[in-house]
Amino acid sequence: MNKTVRIKDIAEKAGVSIGTVDRVLHNRGEVKAATKEKVMAIAEKLNYKPNIAARVLKSSTTYKIAVLIPLCQGDNQFWSKHPIGIKQGQEAIYPYSSKIEFFYYEMHNPTDFMRQASALIEWQPNGVIIAPILKNESIELCHKLDDLETPYAFLDTHIDHTNALTFVGEDAYQGGRVAASLVDTGVQSDKDILIVNIAKNLENIQHLNLRNQGFLSYFMDVGKNNALKISIEIENTDEQTVKSALDRVLTNNPNIGGVMVSSSRTYVIADYLEKAKRQDLFLVGYEVFGKNSFFLQQRTINFLINQRPIEQGEKTFKVLIDYLTQNSIPEKKVYQPIDIVNQENVGHL
Repeated sequence: MNKTVRIKDIAEKAGVSIGTVDRVLHNRGEVKAATKEKVMAIAEKLNYKPNIAARVLKSSTTYKIAVLIPLCQGDNQFWSKHPIGIKQGQEAIYPYSSKIEFFYYEMHNPTDFMRQASALIEWQPNGVIIAPILKNESIELCHKLDDLETPYAFLDTHIDHTNALTFVGEDAYQGGRVAASLVDTGVQSDKDILIVNIAKNLENIQHLNLRNQGFLSYFMDVGKNNALKISIEIENTDEQTVKSALDRVLTNNPNIGGVMVSSSRTYVIADYLEKAKRQDLFLVGYEVFGKNSFFLQQRTINFLINQRPIEQGEKTFKVLIDYLTQNSIPEKKVYQPIDIVNQENVGHL
């Protein structure tokens, strides 16, 4: 029996996306002439025949997907990556059609979160992707979506005891333990360790709490370091605010030998350490992008833990679409690999 040739097969042969092949075959959107010729030649060689039923299906249903994620602000580029992955996922769902609307909220602003959540509900989506950084407000939104029978999936952060279809992201607790194991190898056993949380109202930030719990649990279980673990909370990245907080804690605790930053804003602490000429401190943090990468290459940051945000966004979108189109029930938790990155391998990501 001859195998049915799919658009996916043509895309793989041509080395382009499914969306590009779709645009070429159905003559919509702009595609480079050379790419168009290549795609058409491969389609002809494979004897591609369009799936009429699929085309009818595509034209009849467009799934509205709302995405609620933090606004990418300043030098913290972490949240600029997820939309790239989500849009890549959108390109790969032929023959289905979707419309994506992004609702961005200020990271530590509960009022803005609820404002964007209200706008999201008013848009009446078929499905929702949420980065539930603010725990209490996210639970409130989940209850509203449950009442509307609108399915939703969590991205980056998980909240227990909700009806989320799935969670795609880092095992934050285990990520904290990995960070602890790195600090444990780079800091003398009698040197204190500083945990820096750059956040407002840390109790409401689920993934940072889990990372901290995992970090401390490692030292209670197997860690060699038996000195103090000192935790501080810095409410914003203002340079003077950061300097005042770190000057105070380092002056009062001169035995500190290592620092773990629980969020992607590790570059803020690295910048302080460079200016204070304190590169003797072993520094571990999260996420590879922009200034984090720069300070890693400078060896001011010793290790970063990376959770592949683009891949995370694409996977979450696909899981939600599969549920909407095929009633495919996903795993409750889809953990991303925990990548350990240092100066030697940062250029190979």
